[in-house]
Amino acid sequence: MRTSIATVSLSGSLTEKLTAASRAGFDGVEIFENDLLASPLTPEEIRGRCADLGLTIDLYQPMRDIEAVPSDEFGRNLRRARHKFELMRRLGADTVLVCSSVHPLAVDDDALAAYHLRQLADLAQDFGIRVAYEALAWGRHVSTYDHAWRIVEAADHPALGTCLDSFHILSRGSEPKSLEGIADIPGEKIFFLQLADAPLLAMDVLQWSRHYRCFPGQGGFDVADLVRRVLQTGYDGPLSLEVFNDVFRQAEAGPTAVDAHRSLLVLQDAVGVSTPPAPVVPTGVAFAELVTPDAEPISALLGALGFTRTARHRSKPVDLWQQGEARVLVNTAGAARRDGTGLAAIGLESPDPAAAARRAEALLAPVLPRRRALEDAPLDAVEAPDGTELFFCATDRPELPNWRTDFTDVGHESGTPGVMGIDHLALVQPWHHFDEATLFHRSVLGLHAQESVDVADPYGLMRSRAVTNADGSVRIALSVGAAPTDDTVHAQHIALATDDVVGAARRFREAGGRVLPIPGNYYDDLAARYEFADGELETYRELGILYDRDPHGEFRHCYTVTVGRVFFELVQRDGYRGYGAQNAPVRLAAQHAGRPVR
Repeated sequence: MRTSIATVSLSGSLTEKLTAASRAGFDGVEIFENDLLASPLTPEEIRGRCADLGLTIDLYQPMRDIEAVPSDEFGRNLRRARHKFELMRRLGADTVLVCSSVHPLAVDDDALAAYHLRQLADLAQDFGIRVAYEALAWGRHVSTYDHAWRIVEAADHPALGTCLDSFHILSRGSEPKSLEGIADIPGEKIFFLQLADAPLLAMDVLQWSRHYRCFPGQGGFDVADLVRRVLQTGYDGPLSLEVFNDVFRQAEAGPTAVDAHRSLLVLQDAVGVSTPPAPVVPTGVAFAELVTPDAEPISALLGALGFTRTARHRSKPVDLWQQGEARVLVNTAGAARRDGTGLAAIGLESPDPAAAARRAEALLAPVLPRRRALEDAPLDAVEAPDGTELFFCATDRPELPNWRTDFTDVGHESGTPGVMGIDHLALVQPWHHFDEATLFHRSVLGLHAQESVDVADPYGLMRSRAVTNADGSVRIALSVGAAPTDDTVHAQHIALATDDVVGAARRFREAGGRVLPIPGNYYDDLAARYEFADGELETYRELGILYDRDPHGEFRHCYTVTVGRVFFELVQRDGYRGYGAQNAPVRLAAQHAGRPVR
């Protein structure tokens, strides 16, 4: 299907928005009136610019407070409409959005509303323009799509139809029964379909709409169900995004437009309109790669954790450190990093690496060129929204390229397996791209997104959302700091699975490792909340171990100090399914109080 996006969904000037939409692959745009008014370009120049970019102008919006008003007010509305229709003719737009009235003088009179809309449609028809009437969820008298349709049906004018907007419909209730009336609207009378998702929030619907909309798949609405119902009516217009979001308005237009178009590709797949390559869900973590200008601090930390340097890359300054099934690559080629050690890449075990890469490319994930020697394994890699490189690997599949063959053993056996593997990875996202990251990991990798949680931080709130595969062998916790500049303490981390966190923490300390110090008040609170065996809580206090439990089991974990922008977590998970969110505020406060080791 054709795709479109409202210019209000992107940041920047109108020219920048149009360029971003075109480059992202959209077919058309909705021109938001404020964007046109603020543009130095004439309507003819905007029309030409769109044509050069391969974009159609699918909608001009909005016209407000038109219907069911006193006659003198309606006369002024028709005068205003005539000017707008003339402008639209110059612009090359043939459909205008009319929102249900919120005017304080508007009356609750459907017959009058239909009469006024019919007169407006008469005028629009003279200019070759169609009028799409939309029910605002906060409309003064018309606030539901079925009410708006009844008025359109009563007006009975060929140039008058309705606009369905997923936010206005689903914000008022997304039960299937509430959507049944869509089937009663002929497809040819649905002049336009606007789409937006939103997190499920208990707040004023106007504020919800103006600040928290997001792209389909990023929120809690079943947008796909609504789109299926609309398509069943015979609607053949574009799928168009209209998203008001404070974060998107501050983000760079280019990446936002790509994320927006990706959301429509995923949506079309969900409703059966198009079929990109099927998702290939990763089955494990092959490795985590750290890039550092100085290998000594991170090597000392890995050694204290029980890792051993087992191999060296044949052609690059990359060492493989291993313990059990946990593998960490230390790459010193990134000496130009100014923020010290960082988590740069993740190897994901894949049942079909080539198919995983095809899925990623089809959903607009940047496929990364890779400089490699002729003898190096040809691995497919894509870039996640935060810049992390994701490699699709088949470590134990001899018939497929194996990254492990790029390394030469250095004669050291893998470390004593106190650590069994990588439990999860925690990635701090750029402030503007948290929702994009969630959609990316869900759609490109086929991971399941858990509910978003807010964690108290000494300087605000940290938002976090985990994505996992079905058996938990791949767990990635995505987080974003309290403010756009809050990216110094919220470091990325690698959580290591162990079946004895007390023993692992004790060995780590005895080997010279530094555990993140936890305040004594935390353990006093633990004693109030839970009962422990004799001496158990004292051991946790001594070793800096934190504790939590959920209906499925218990969780014991501790943290190392930070090196550069990376720290490690030792995790003992006994049936527990979470990530210790209850303890995150204590960890964050302790990290704020300390100084990272560079």
